[in-house]
Amino acid sequence: MTTPETPRDASVPAHSPRPRELPQGYRAGLITAITVLLGFSLGFLRYWGLDAPGEWSALSVLPGAALFLGTLLQILTLYRALRLEDEAEDEYRKTVRWFIASALVLLVGVTAALWEGA
Repeated sequence: MTTPETPRDASVPAHSPRPRELPQGYRAGLITAITVLLGFSLGFLRYWGLDAPGEWSALSVLPGAALFLGTLLQILTLYRALRLEDEAEDEYRKTVRWFIASALVLLVGVTAALWEGA
């Protein structure tokens, strides 16, 4: 017991806040959403980049780079979502932001690919 006369032990932290845990199923839902979008990205990139008729032009590099970057960001987001640290609420929120950013980059890439192909 500590009294005003006895100092606290410096080795014992005053208060170590424990990070809030996520409710059951949040990580699984995010991982599912990431893998669905990643499957779409890889399929679209394969079709648009390899199987679609026509020739590549200088303008094709921009959508291709955006599609590749979006796919890479999704893979990194999946890596973040599978880490044990993602059980903490603050880490989960960062992973969700990464996922939204990757989806926006993918949207820009798909839009540019459609615009370039039209």
